[in-house]
Amino acid sequence: MQYLMLIYHSEAGFEKTSETGLAAIYQEYGQLREELSAKGKFVGGNQLLPTTVATTVRVREGKRVVTDGPFAETKEQLAGYFLVNADDLDEAIAIAARIPSARNGTIEVRPIAVRGKAVQA
Repeated sequence: MQYLMLIYHSEAGFEKTSETGLAAIYQEYGQLREELSAKGKFVGGNQLLPTTVATTVRVREGKRVVTDGPFAETKEQLAGYFLVNADDLDEAIAIAARIPSARNGTIEVRPIAVRGKAVQA
């Protein structure tokens, strides 16, 4: 089954991380991706640019409304995602717990659905 892991963290906190700290975090992400890829578990993933360059689009009463930034103010922002194959939710949770941002942010684990049904890996 495929699971999308939405990675949330505080952009303000992340910006305060030293270059050495960032290098260590990116290395840890890379190692996790390599390990999951070797097992056929990693489908894809990317880091997102900060919300300062985001655009929000809504349609209200037939009119398109475009605004800069995220739709809502939150303490944590969507920073990226992993898409993985996992045998079940327990395995997906175990993988999510290994994502470096889980230590100071939040990982939301969501099964992928096609026409309302979970997708099998």
